[in-house]
Amino acid sequence: MSRSIRRGTGVRAGINALTVAFVVGVLAGLLLTPDGRAWLSNPTLMLGGQANASATAAETAAVEAPTEVEAPVAPTSTLKTRYADGTLTIGVFGDSMADGLWAALYRDLGDLDGVDVVKFSEVSTGLSRYDYVDIQAKSTRQLAEQPVDVAIVLFGTNDAQAIVIDGQIHPFGSDGWKAAYAQRVDNLVALMRSRGAEVYWVGLPRMKSSGFDGRMTIINDVVEARMTALGVPYFDTVALTSNEAGGYEAYLSDEDGRRRLMRAGDGIHMSMSGYLRMADPVADRLKVDLGVAEAEAATATP
Repeated sequence: MSRSIRRGTGVRAGINALTVAFVVGVLAGLLLTPDGRAWLSNPTLMLGGQANASATAAETAAVEAPTEVEAPVAPTSTLKTRYADGTLTIGVFGDSMADGLWAALYRDLGDLDGVDVVKFSEVSTGLSRYDYVDIQAKSTRQLAEQPVDVAIVLFGTNDAQAIVIDGQIHPFGSDGWKAAYAQRVDNLVALMRSRGAEVYWVGLPRMKSSGFDGRMTIINDVVEARMTALGVPYFDTVALTSNEAGGYEAYLSDEDGRRRLMRAGDGIHMSMSGYLRMADPVADRLKVDLGVAEAEAATATP
């Protein structure tokens, strides 16, 4: 009897040790993200919370490898025709970084007749922790309530964490993590396209911390590869937010050569000038696809 008790106690101790290791790993992952403290402030979700409805068998199988497209061809933009017919709705999806991007795009595009720039982004969200906020499910609801013609996406600042699918933990940066993250990116693009939206994806900027910058580079690499495969316009913002030596710098020269503060104090987010810098190429591309750039050029020609 005593031997059985000791054996049972040993099993429970082993399980408890594994549980502690898992919790410590999750907490460490959260502390590596800029919005980690906000996530830690919700103990209900940390203890299990809402089950991940998107962790389907298809998503589990996708961890083997993301869908490949041998000869990606970007679909022909229909935005010029849509805009000519009347109004156009642009939705900005993402995390806290996307909040700033929305503000900049609203400033750049909001004065165009018939164009509405709508914020769908939410702080402390991402594509790694669907147990916290399931972005696929949330985006489905958002698009049902407010259809958009254009979906501009910027996720990643909170995504340097393990992805858990059907109880299997894929550590950040591992092959399994990259495949799972790529599949979630693919699923989000497919959802938006199925709702009639043309998708544009904006990459993450240069970061101050070399370690955090390296983690964001992993995310950028996965996303850029998927955008190339899916034929989605991808905007690389690393060079745009780096100094001449390719490193991080809070102050950068604008197009007139004046030094401006481009970054927030956390070394992650941007100042308003920085968000405008990131938004400029996106706005320019949209104006071309809408046919607005041609009209502006014609108006400017004597």
